[in-house]
Amino acid sequence: MNAIRVPLVTPGTRPELTEIEGRILAERGRVSLLYQVLLNSGPIASGWERMLTAVRNQTSIPADLRELIILRVAVLNQANFEFDAHIPHAQKAGVNHEKIEATRAPILAEIFSPLERLALELADAMTRDITVPEALMARVQAHFDARGTVELVATVAAYNMVSRLLVALNVDH
Repeated sequence: MNAIRVPLVTPGTRPELTEIEGRILAERGRVSLLYQVLLNSGPIASGWERMLTAVRNQTSIPADLRELIILRVAVLNQANFEFDAHIPHAQKAGVNHEKIEATRAPILAEIFSPLERLALELADAMTRDITVPEALMARVQAHFDARGTVELVATVAAYNMVSRLLVALNVDH
């Protein structure tokens, strides 16, 4: 395992970070390894916390669907730390073991419901190819209104950001 590429910021050691650390604690219950990395930049940690709180806790995307998306993006980006961190969240949201494991497969399994499959196809397209084919976006928009479409796309995009930061900075177990 490679070392994390930036120092970890121990909570409570930098007075200028007190406010953001308080928000992180209030929202997450702890200052995780990810946030100890992000706290090297107060503005980034602050914006990150606000955006990811909105994505995780303030959208209309059902928790189980959101967690499947997060797991799939983590798999595609080889972000093992992110995958492992979200297994408990997926389980809490009602995602069973078989579906969690199926997010690891190169090709989407038949185990997923049509809605789950649609969201995972979007995650695959956005993560693997960047460009989303018109036919896929039309299917997304046939199921989701404008708010839901933006929130679904933002969820995939946000967790691509998370996993790519973790991989780039060697944040792992």
